[in-house]
Amino acid sequence: MNQRFRITRSMQDAAEAQAISLDECKEYFAGKPDFTYEAVLTVKGPESTMSIKGDFFMWELGGMRVPFRHYMGDVYVAISQEEVVPMMMEVAADLRADIVEG
Repeated sequence: MNQRFRITRSMQDAAEAQAISLDECKEYFAGKPDFTYEAVLTVKGPESTMSIKGDFFMWELGGMRVPFRHYMGDVYVAISQEEVVPMMMEVAADLRADIVEG
């Protein structure tokens, strides 16, 4: 089972806290190798395909793609493999944000 984490600045002092903007994410992830932006996430199952509209920064990890989703001023990521944890921590540090489970 995957754990979902939120990269957020909401835990910081109110005077310093600001939402993580989509433009900030686009600029940040554009400079990171192995990341691409997608406006639709498509998940294919054995019997169906589901498309989710949003702002996704897809990380290529071996043969797997890991979505980092920008949503309402935060970035969400599900930890499906242990290798995702260091990248999540790097992204949070670079964006000067905290990591919260859920």
